[in-house]
Amino acid sequence: MSTAQVQGNSTGNQAATRHFDAIVIGAGVAGLYQLHRLREMGMNVRAYETASNVGGTWYWNRYPGARFDSQAEIYQYWFSEELYKSWQPSERFPAQEETERWLNYVADKLDLRKDIQFNTRIASAHYDEAQDIWRITTADGEQVTTQYLVACCGMLSAPITERFPGQSSFKGELYITGLWPKEPVDLKGKRVAVVGTGATGIQVIQTIAPIVGSMKIFARTPQYVVPMKNPKYTAADWEKWGSRFHELKQRVRSTFAGFDYDFDKGSWAENTPEQRTAVMEALWEDGSLAPWLAGFPEMFFDEEISEVVSEFVRGKMRERLKSRPDLWDLLIPQDYGFGTHRVPLETKYLEVYLQPNVEAVDCRKTPIERVVPEGFQTSDGKVHEVDVIILAVGFDAGSGALSRIDIRGRGKRSLKEQWSKEIRTAMGLQVHGYPNLFTTGAPLAPSAALCNMPTCLQQQVNWITDCIAYARQNGKKVVEATQEFEDEWVRHHDEVANATLLTKTDSWYMGSNVEGKPRRLLSYVGGAGTYHNKCDELARQGYPGFAMN
Repeated sequence: MSTAQVQGNSTGNQAATRHFDAIVIGAGVAGLYQLHRLREMGMNVRAYETASNVGGTWYWNRYPGARFDSQAEIYQYWFSEELYKSWQPSERFPAQEETERWLNYVADKLDLRKDIQFNTRIASAHYDEAQDIWRITTADGEQVTTQYLVACCGMLSAPITERFPGQSSFKGELYITGLWPKEPVDLKGKRVAVVGTGATGIQVIQTIAPIVGSMKIFARTPQYVVPMKNPKYTAADWEKWGSRFHELKQRVRSTFAGFDYDFDKGSWAENTPEQRTAVMEALWEDGSLAPWLAGFPEMFFDEEISEVVSEFVRGKMRERLKSRPDLWDLLIPQDYGFGTHRVPLETKYLEVYLQPNVEAVDCRKTPIERVVPEGFQTSDGKVHEVDVIILAVGFDAGSGALSRIDIRGRGKRSLKEQWSKEIRTAMGLQVHGYPNLFTTGAPLAPSAALCNMPTCLQQQVNWITDCIAYARQNGKKVVEATQEFEDEWVRHHDEVANATLLTKTDSWYMGSNVEGKPRRLLSYVGGAGTYHNKCDELARQGYPGFAMN
């Protein structure tokens, strides 16, 4: 089909509009691979990217200290052994700059840039029922049409920006971690305030602590943390990992969270107390997310077991803060279990609070009320004067990136309006009422949170690509999840989620960080391996639950 042809618009007028077989939104880990797969099928594809270059998460999140918390050997593309072996990471958990270079390398190796339009934000996508096409409008007013629309927008790509009243009044420098500027930011010797002590805030705090003049950390929710072990990788190291390419490729697809480690230590009951402690100590020494995702799964279901594991982690943290027991309540969680929130990896983060130029402000006792020209005003009336404010206050996770686009399906139904009432999908792959719209990293799939991202995103891209290929081979032009199938998946998702302790706590996993967001666990917690098997079974059976015509 020609890339330029006449298409009737919704008012009946005729206008010259470019048409594509498929449009991909986003040029991050998922978007790059999706573009590659659809082009392999001979489809006429265009990807649109808001940023000026590829990278997605690794383009935008260039804040101080940004880096992997998945090991480099499994934060990978698995479709090409040659591609895997030809890029050598410098360390186990590479920093943002290196990861961005890697994704640029992938884009160049596959010659993807020629089909990516950068500096372009998709403002709206409306389904034309008469012609079974999507009408896309960019923020600059460009209009295109497509048969298939694949959203690879990312699960953590809608940063919360207007967090406090009065932000625009601040006379100093204010930065949002998820929108960090490309230009160097000089923090040396300055009075800096950091708001947020989640995974991002922790990376920022531990990184800038040696250079700032002083730092005020505004902390509200304490976090369980695991010390990162980040050895350098030599060429010989990478040759060893490369020799395991096929083994790792199969392994990550079958485990609970898409990593190379898994819950394979035996059940809690099968181990003696001494054996359980030995397992936890060994996982702790690994210096990865293994204590969270490869220990005893019972900690996610049983409150007593959760408490034992949580107390183990608390003990490790108390030991590091033993000279400052006054910080224990602020920095060590007591009211939720280990693993029910996102678990950050860190490097000497807790020790930052022992520095004489660092002050922790307890936002549970004295919440931030507003930003004033000098800094922050807290509920006790105190004004905290600073030169720089860094907001690490999180994202509208899972659903936010899609909700910020005006997406309208059959009958002009609005995805934003639907998700403002209830967040639901069909396996995180489609939403009923939005034909030929496919999604990666969307709610109710493991990729929304509880998975090594490349593992789950690639699996979804492969499934979407195969589904489109199946439809084309069978002369079908429209693919849409049925209401019955979506209802069935939502019921299954909630049944699995509600059996865990994750739904009993407040976190961004539950949408609790966004005012008014419907409460539902954003990620499927049945396990990535289980999810992949369910997707494979659907494909083998000819995609039941996905109507094609």
